[in-house]
Order: sequence, then C-alpha cells, then structure tokens
Amino acid sequence: MAANMYRVGDYVYFENSSSNPYLIRRIEELNKTANGNVEAKVVCLFRRRDISGNLNTLADSNARDFEEESKQPPVSEQQKHQLKHRELFLSRQFESLPATHIRGKCNVTLLNETDVLAGYLEKEDCFFYSLVFDPVQKTLLADQGEIRVGSKYQAEIPDKLAEVDLDSRVQEKLETKVWDPDNQLKDPQIDQFLVVARAVGTFARALDCSSSIRQPSLHMSAAAASRDITLFHAMDTLQKNGYDLAKAMSTLVPQGGPVLCRDEMEEWSASEAMLFEEALEKYGKDFNDIRQDFLPWKSLASVVQFYYMWKTTDRYIQQKRLKAAEADSKLKQVYIPTYTKPNPNQIMAPGHKPGMNGAAGFQKGLSCESCHNPPSVAATQSAQWYAWGPPNMQCRLCASCWIYWKKYGGLKTPTQLEGAARSGTESTPRGHMTRQEVQGMSPFTTSGGRAKLLAKNRQTFILQTTKLTRIARRVCTDILQPRRAARRPYASINANAVKAECMIRLPNATKAPIKNRSIPRPPLATIVKELAIQAPLKLKAPRGAPTPINRNQVNQPRGGSGLLGKRPFDSAAGLPFPTNGRPFTSGMRTTSQSVIKRQKVNQGDAPNPVVFVATKDTRALRKHLTQSEMRRAARKPHLPVRVKLPQLPRPLAVPLLSSSTSEPIVLED
Repeated sequence: MAANMYRVGDYVYFENSSSNPYLIRRIEELNKTANGNVEAKVVCLFRRRDISGNLNTLADSNARDFEEESKQPPVSEQQKHQLKHRELFLSRQFESLPATHIRGKCNVTLLNETDVLAGYLEKEDCFFYSLVFDPVQKTLLADQGEIRVGSKYQAEIPDKLAEVDLDSRVQEKLETKVWDPDNQLKDPQIDQFLVVARAVGTFARALDCSSSIRQPSLHMSAAAASRDITLFHAMDTLQKNGYDLAKAMSTLVPQGGPVLCRDEMEEWSASEAMLFEEALEKYGKDFNDIRQDFLPWKSLASVVQFYYMWKTTDRYIQQKRLKAAEADSKLKQVYIPTYTKPNPNQIMAPGHKPGMNGAAGFQKGLSCESCHNPPSVAATQSAQWYAWGPPNMQCRLCASCWIYWKKYGGLKTPTQLEGAARSGTESTPRGHMTRQEVQGMSPFTTSGGRAKLLAKNRQTFILQTTKLTRIARRVCTDILQPRRAARRPYASINANAVKAECMIRLPNATKAPIKNRSIPRPPLATIVKELAIQAPLKLKAPRGAPTPINRNQVNQPRGGSGLLGKRPFDSAAGLPFPTNGRPFTSGMRTTSQSVIKRQKVNQGDAPNPVVFVATKDTRALRKHLTQSEMRRAARKPHLPVRVKLPQLPRPLAVPLLSSSTSEPIVLED
C-alpha cells in the first residue's frame, strides 16, 4: 500500500512510451481535474541521452574534476558506462502529466564529494545530479545549492593553550568591537538617546523629497524611522563617540542637516518589489538566479537583505496565508495501483511460443543486445524477451536488461558507437559496418566530422541472406534474372514464386558444385597507369586572391583536364577558357563584387566541398553544342570539350570621307 502511495516531493518514473525509457520527474502538485482525473505538476529531470553531444562533453569534464577533487576509488570501464546512466540534470521546467502514467518511485540526491560513485550502482533506483540543464538556452550550470560538506569546508582548530600560556594573537585583527556593555551610561539614558534618534530620522524623512513621496503621512515616516537601521546607526554612533551623549547628539545632527539612514525596504521601489515577488515564486530562494534574470542592477547582498526584511511585512504574511489555503484545497497524496498490462514489445511470454505480440519473424539464436548472453543462457534466468531498437534491426533484450533499459535509459554494456567492442561470447559477429562507422574510421575524416557522423539519427538496417535464397539464385536464374534485378533495384521480386519454383527444381538439380566464371582483372598498377595516360593531372598555381565561392579550393589543382575537376572549353579559334568558363584577360570576379551565396552542405552527404558557378560565357558555349555532344560529354566528364564557334560576318566597307571640304553644308528643314 505504501509503495503505491505517491506524495508531493517524491521522485517517480513516468512512462510516455512503451519502448522508450521512463521519464524521471519530481511531483510538485497533485491536482484533480473537472472530469475526476488526477494530474501531477512535475519538475523535469533530464538524462544524458536527452542533451546534446557538446553538453555531454561538458558533463564528462565536470565528472573528471569531481573524481580528482573527491579522490574516488578506481572503477572499471563498464562501471563508468553505467554511472552515466545514473547521472541526471535538474531543470526548472514544469509540465503536467496524468498520474496514471506513474510506474514507481526512485531516489535522486545532490552529489557531494563525500559520496562514493560506485555506491550508486549497488542500490536500485538511485540517481544523482550536480548540474542544472536549461532546455531553452541549452546550457549546463553548476547547482548553486550544493551541500558544503568535505575537508575544504572544515574549520582549522588551533591547539588548546595551557593555563599558564598567554594568547599572543592581536584581538583587534581577529574581531571588531561594536558595543561595550560595561559603559558609563545607564539603560534609561540609552533608551532616551534611541528615542531622539528616531525623532531625528522622522524629521530627516520630512525634509527629503523622495521620502515624502514614498511616505506621505507622518505615521508612515515615523514607522520607517523606527526600523532597525536607525537603531543600529544610533548605537554605532554612541560606540564611536565613547558613549558621550553630547558628542553623539552632534553627530546625529551635523551642520548640513539631520542624518537619514535607509534600509533596503525604503531603497527599493514598488515595481522592483513586484519583480522580486515574481522571481521568488519562480526560483525560490535562489538569489543568484533572481538577481541575474530579474534584478541585474541590484547587488546580491541587497537582494538577500531585502528578502529577510520583506519577510517581516504584512505582504509576506498575507501571501503565506493564501498559499496555505491553496495547499489545503489540493491533494496531498494519491494511490496509483501497480501497472500490470502486457508490454507490446514483448516477444516471448511465459507459456507461449516465440513470435507472439506482433513480433513474428524474429530469428532464433539472437543474443541479448545488452548482456550479450545467448538465448540458452538467458532462458535459465527469464523466459521473456522484448523487442528493442528499430524493427528492421531485430534486436532484443532479456527481461532484466529490459527493466534496466526502462529505468536507466541505456544498456548494461557499451555499444559499438560508444567506443566498445563486442565481447567474444557472441556467436556470430556482424562482419559489416554502417557508412557512418566506416567514415568514422577513415583517416581522412576529421574528429569534428566523425562526431557529426556518429551523431546522425539514422536507422541502420541489416540484410541477411538465407541458404535457400543463395540456392535460388543459382537454380532459378531464368526466373530471378539477377542482372536485370541489379539494374532495377526499385522493382519488386515475387519471392514466393521463386521459392516455389526452387522447391520444385531443387530435387532434380545437379549435385556437382557450380563453377563460377573467373573474370580476369588487371592489377592495380596497370589501372593507375591507364588512368594517368587518359587524364594526366597538371598542377597550376592559383591565380589571385580566392573568392568566397572557391576559398576552400585554394590548395586544389586547377588543371584543365583533371579527373575530378571541371572540364575546360577550347574554342575553335584556339582561345582557351579556364575551368570556370571565363577569359583569362578580363572578366575575373574580385572579392569586392557580389557573389552567389553558397548553400551549406551537410558533411555526411557531400564528400567533396566543391562548388562550380556557370557564367554567361559558359552558358553561351553550351548553346553551340549539339545534343549528341552534350551526352558524350556527360558520359566522359574527364575529356575536354571542343566548341566550334560560328564565324562572325565580315563588316561592310565604308568609304572614307575627307575631313575638310570647301563645299557649303545645306540643312534642309
């Protein structure tokens, strides 16, 4: 009964998806809706899988600093991997969730240097946090409310002096004396001086223009003058003047006018007080965030002093009563029965055959993706299996690993993408890698690009060929037509017809092994020589300053007939054009001229960051190519293209006139 009773302040699991891990939330309020359901207003806590890779790197750096400062005992790589699942990040984001989605309780504590990290792995449903995550700003900050426990927070106690030894320390340097109880004044005299100090404070507020606006009446001015700041100033004045009433009185009322002492309640305006109350409602007593987000023009000491003075006002008492009345009208606890419905991801239920619950087609012999135990070993521990990951991957988890995945949001052992190799107990290791893994292992890929490739959210699928499929390729070649199917991968193949025909032909097939045709392939050196002869690379020095379009191509050869470069255009008149289609003599674009904005290309999709811009000259030359020449150029991009330009018509001969003549010039209207 107590296990299913959830109260305000409990850390609980919420289930929002049958296949995703639980959400960890802290209950702030329990409200009953109009239709009778119970909703929980909760504070969100995030896992490592919920934040970006850059923030994970920051969290790793913080964890290393904590281990060095607290001198943690060494742990294994698997324990380090599992400790990342126990780390959470607090946030100030609130949301409302149905109380029926609660799946159990957990324990979340603030990490301090006296804790042993390995101890969290020994306890079930235990988590820790040390950083605060802002979902809007996407930042990680240290929690300001850390518990100051540890060796660096302990006071150093000196050795006890013997009775005959004297204290050689200078007391004036250790402390400041602000009041002497053994003074020559009597208590009635001190009380009379305090009354005079209050009267001086009231008179000073009457003379001050800003105070007369804030306290327009005499009663308000007298109440403000009776605050602690006036009494502290009066007693400090007595201490500084040697408890001489005449000197202290002249200090209170100097020649310039009476001394006015104000505290934070008088210094703050009404709008600033409203901002403080709004910030206190949002952040609580986190004065650093209150000052940073709401009152940046105030000092931290001013905010703290105003808080403790604000607690003595009627405004605070009124708000406290309203909150108490509102809390009485809300639910204090709610009973949620244990969730017993079957999970749709379950593959094998007790007493049933494999393939139930919509998981038909899972292959036998697959091991657990978390503990890597084969079914023969895992079956002795639990007979339940759950589908995990994309459906086309056909990955599955045993019962204990599934519970671990739901609670802690990860697998017990690191996966290949997390940098760990599979154990040797796996019977059939996968011999292929995804495109992202291959590019990540390439020496030509930068570390930044490799991280982006591994972080891509793409589903990796595996195509496994059965023995019957391989036999059908040989027996039913006329029906399957592998060459035609390879040229048309988008066309579907009637697998059932091929399978049926294969079962008919298989008994009558020859028992002799089929010999493969050996295709003679030249060695690699021969291929390289032929390519070098067909398309020699000519390196040229770059001309002029690079433009914003080709600034990444400064170090690339700009030869006319490169394999991967753009082909040159040779005119019939023998005037060569460069690779960008512009004449060498004029028309070169400078950096000051406007250029076309290059589109940002994804690093994983574009292997070569090369951009070519077609100019007017290039487009004009293309118009002189025939359709067959265009197709031939597209099939062989490494060969240069010769363009036959039409001959320009000869200009007509114009008779030359003499520059001077003696005949008159007649202008006709």
